[in-house]
Amino acid sequence: MVYALVGNQNCGKTTLFNQLTGSNQHVGNFPGVTVDAKTGEIRGDRGDAVVDLPGIYSIRPYSNEEIVTRSFILKERPDGIINIVDATNIERNLYLTLQLLEMHIPVVLALNMMDEVRSNGGTIDIDKMQEELGIPVVAISAVRNEGIEDLIHAIKEVAERHVYPKVTDFCEKGAVHRCIHAVSHQVEDHAERIGMSPRFAATKIVEGDRDIIDSLHLSENELDLMEHSIVEMERDSGMDRNAALADMRYAFIEKVCAQAVIKCKESREHIRSVRIDSVLTNKYLAIPSFLLIMLFVFWMTFGVIGTFLSDLLSAGIDRLAAVTERALTAYGINPVVKSLVIDGIFAGVGSVLSFLPIIVVLFFFLSILEDSGYMARIAFVMDRPLRRLGLSGRSFVSMLIGFGCSVPAVMSTRTLSSERDKKMTIMLIPFISCSAKIPIYALFTAAFFRRFQALVMIGLYALGILTGIICAAVLKKTVFRGKPMPFVMELPNYRFPSPKSVLLLMWDKAKDFIQRAFTVIFIATLIIWFLQTFDMRLNVVSDSGDSLLAMIGKLLAPLFIPLGFNDWRAATALISGFSAKEAVVSTLSVLTGTGMSGLGGALDTIFTPLAAASYLIFTLLYTPCVAAVTTIRRELGSAWRTVGIVCMQCGVAWLVAFIFYQIASLCLQFL
Repeated sequence: MVYALVGNQNCGKTTLFNQLTGSNQHVGNFPGVTVDAKTGEIRGDRGDAVVDLPGIYSIRPYSNEEIVTRSFILKERPDGIINIVDATNIERNLYLTLQLLEMHIPVVLALNMMDEVRSNGGTIDIDKMQEELGIPVVAISAVRNEGIEDLIHAIKEVAERHVYPKVTDFCEKGAVHRCIHAVSHQVEDHAERIGMSPRFAATKIVEGDRDIIDSLHLSENELDLMEHSIVEMERDSGMDRNAALADMRYAFIEKVCAQAVIKCKESREHIRSVRIDSVLTNKYLAIPSFLLIMLFVFWMTFGVIGTFLSDLLSAGIDRLAAVTERALTAYGINPVVKSLVIDGIFAGVGSVLSFLPIIVVLFFFLSILEDSGYMARIAFVMDRPLRRLGLSGRSFVSMLIGFGCSVPAVMSTRTLSSERDKKMTIMLIPFISCSAKIPIYALFTAAFFRRFQALVMIGLYALGILTGIICAAVLKKTVFRGKPMPFVMELPNYRFPSPKSVLLLMWDKAKDFIQRAFTVIFIATLIIWFLQTFDMRLNVVSDSGDSLLAMIGKLLAPLFIPLGFNDWRAATALISGFSAKEAVVSTLSVLTGTGMSGLGGALDTIFTPLAAASYLIFTLLYTPCVAAVTTIRRELGSAWRTVGIVCMQCGVAWLVAFIFYQIASLCLQFL
């Protein structure tokens, strides 16, 4: 059996998916977290799978989420649908339910957040709602894992017995009733031929859904007859076709709720959220509050907790490297092999692993902000300034994801409704500083700007955002003329972060970081070690300046003279950073022949403080890693556009670093 999990955004869909399957999908509080359909096996039922579909408000092909969800239901024909609704906002959620009932597929309604309904003085008559809707209804609390077994039993029963919704006609008389029935009879043979419910096909024809109309292969004469019925309905009802259908559905929902629902009082969560929002989404205080919160996060990460833990891990890795080196020397192993292990693996991979605590601590704080509902507010706050740049708040959601990794951020642009917004956002995401660059920032700020580490960090993030803003303004006036799509998003109540969700995100980031360290970065480290150890005739060199790597680096080094750094080792590290940004640190460690504890001091031989700042700016803005570039290529469907984005990134990075270095150099001359 295959079951589809369908519901509105922020109704607890992914949380329920995790409870059903034991999957560790990340739970977010803004649209775009579920971009593709995710599949998992139901716990205890081998072979039975549930598919977590993107959150939608309607079965209308307005957005990519709606297209993905509707296409899966119509083409894959799941054995049953679990329709999860937010019981605290049941009227809006049931609008999607009625559309699912029209599709003539076994459905079970899961009333989520019933614990909140009861705690705020409300109640829902489950038996009465089952009677009115004609489908099984189960009260659950996905967060507390309540009612999940009852839900699994209900969906298995309706799917195995092929129990279809008993209620699909939501009006007993009137113009809309006559129109839908007339169109249903006319389209019945066509709909059944392609396995579609005649009622669902009729409502889609009334709505003017071209995809459904084309799939039915209707003749011109049939279309004219149906259009006549629709025009007659508009005249008799006094409403246009879409408004008439919406009015029919909401009238039915009101009747159901009047008989089965006792509304709860305004919840404590909502009252608390309104009070907090009076400050955090205030017209004048929102952005300053966001900057202060992020400054606190960076200070805790880079100035207090993260740096302390990173130094401990670094010392441990260096001690292990020293013990390993003594053991290899005592064993009398070949010096080249010893160099590979100590100067290659320990210096390269070890230097990257030492930053793992910083990554984990940063995402601990970011997960708290997201899980509490604050990140959704930032998307809302940023909608107005982004709209002036030709983007919407939904684009900011993708950019927020980009703080973690550019790959899922680029993939999340699938949720954007227009191709214009999608392409423009993809071009700007690489300017957002991903977590892979954190080891570079931490290394250089600790070596050159230790007293102002948190300020330099937030300055880098702000510079990336500012550069993206300037590029967006230029693109809006040139390549991407036009207006962005409207941004509509429901703000969830502030909630105390779920420890499970926070820990899952921390584990996901730690696991991803470790995997990269022992795969991409490990391979890149071996390549760098090989090129640095041998010359053109594959002889071991005594001076790395005579190596194959030095030859490559010296060809590129002149390009960076105007930026303040012309050492071939700096240029080489940037090249390796294309495989993975963390590889910049591992490459510098291999090239300087130091462990993590001595790398900061070794950088003094390559950079001045001003050149180090310029280098940080360049690494902030230049091309993303190969995985992100591949994802951009897949999403844009054009190799030439992808090459253009990479070239633009490198050009902008060089220009901004050049301007910074030249202006800073002039200022220092006058001081």
